[in-house]
Amino acid sequence: MAISSPGIGSGLDVNSIVSQLVALEKKPLKQLQSKASSLQTQLSAFGQLKSQMANLQDQVAKLANTSNWGTLTLTSSNSAAVSGTLATGATATKFSVEVSQLARAQSAASAAVAAGTKPGSGTLSISLGQWAAVDADSDALTPDVMQFTQQADTTAIDVVIEATDDLSAIARKINDAAAGVTATVINDANGQRLAIRSVETGRESGFRVTAGNLGSSSTLDTLTYNPEGVEADSEGNPVFGTGYAAMGLTESARNTQATINGVAVESTDNRFDGVVEGVKLTVSQVTTGPVNISVTQDKASIRTNVKNLVESYNALSNALKEMTKYDPATKTAGSLQGDGTAVGLQAALRRMMSGLGPPESSFKRFSDIGVEFQADGTLKVNDTKLNQALDNLDELKTFFTAAGADGANGMAVRLKNFTQGMLDAGGTLNTKNQSLQSAIDRNNKEQDRVTDRTERMEARLLAQYSRLDAQLGKLTALNDYVAQQVTAWNNQKNN
Repeated sequence: MAISSPGIGSGLDVNSIVSQLVALEKKPLKQLQSKASSLQTQLSAFGQLKSQMANLQDQVAKLANTSNWGTLTLTSSNSAAVSGTLATGATATKFSVEVSQLARAQSAASAAVAAGTKPGSGTLSISLGQWAAVDADSDALTPDVMQFTQQADTTAIDVVIEATDDLSAIARKINDAAAGVTATVINDANGQRLAIRSVETGRESGFRVTAGNLGSSSTLDTLTYNPEGVEADSEGNPVFGTGYAAMGLTESARNTQATINGVAVESTDNRFDGVVEGVKLTVSQVTTGPVNISVTQDKASIRTNVKNLVESYNALSNALKEMTKYDPATKTAGSLQGDGTAVGLQAALRRMMSGLGPPESSFKRFSDIGVEFQADGTLKVNDTKLNQALDNLDELKTFFTAAGADGANGMAVRLKNFTQGMLDAGGTLNTKNQSLQSAIDRNNKEQDRVTDRTERMEARLLAQYSRLDAQLGKLTALNDYVAQQVTAWNNQKNN
């Protein structure tokens, strides 16, 4: 394989000559690369503007949507005692709530026995229902007695107890039976007790426990709770006499009792759903005075939406200002300095934000509602003026949402239409992006053409100078030979 080293034959620096000629040919490539970098910077800048314009569109859309202005909010003067949420059908209203009693489950506990005691064998039958004091004989002199009414469409659940079962085993069997009660073994200074509690709260979720062998030699009757016929006290609870061996009542089942605007209401749990239309109340404490509940239009969310609009506008305005500025001190220009689209967008936004509102509203400009221009072109919220505007919510709604004739729409509607026009497929920002991308694509193709042309030129020049180098090498060799012959002739002549 032949080894070629251009320049050896002639002494010419062929590689240097060729590289310099190629460098001259490549000069347009540097200009194209510089232009490509500038185009890419502009494309990135418009991408940022497009993103911020989309954010502005999201914020104005919230203010332009009339359904967002009908939002209600519920507040409580004592949310620790009475709280609430809103549901379908809620309307603006105010009312007071007083809670005299909270719902609870029935609880009963056995007498204490030594740990490991086995009460005996048999069947415990558990029923759910309501205990109440009734006048058994219509005699005012005779005390009322306890009476149990089983829940409709329910049946008693039987739990089989073995002679080897202690209180812990009995508690597990009761819990496994899913009879609407839970059982727990409590250890105190006197020994162990079996405690049974209703799963649900409310008067109708009480329970009765009877033993299948009640009265026999077995002691399962100590785990029963069945005071039917027992004398009742003034609160409707059983009065157990001396020697009572069954489980004792520790807490009676009861409903939540409250008044709403003085009207008595009850609930089996601590919730009142729909007692006030569209309102769900939860009570957590007995109150010592009225708790005031207000259902009003949600000014807080409107205030937030206005402030978000200002923040979004400022972000877009500051970005445009930074991109279009020229700093004479450093002699540096922003990425879009002198760009007509960016400068026009900046001016259009300012005109729109400083324009007149719809004639139907008493608010004429953004400054009337506390959104004021600052010296640097940004907006700032005057909270005092905005709060005053929120007190006139209907007029404020008109200012933002009015659908007027000849384009005299509410300010949020106008801004929404403006941003939509900018962001649409044929809008200004998308058109600009497409134009820049097309310019970048053309630039890339031109760079490829210049690169291809210079590569072909380099190959051609190397070939040409290599041939020249070879010819010069031959001439040099011939010259040397002729010189040698002449020298030899001269030497012969002299001799």
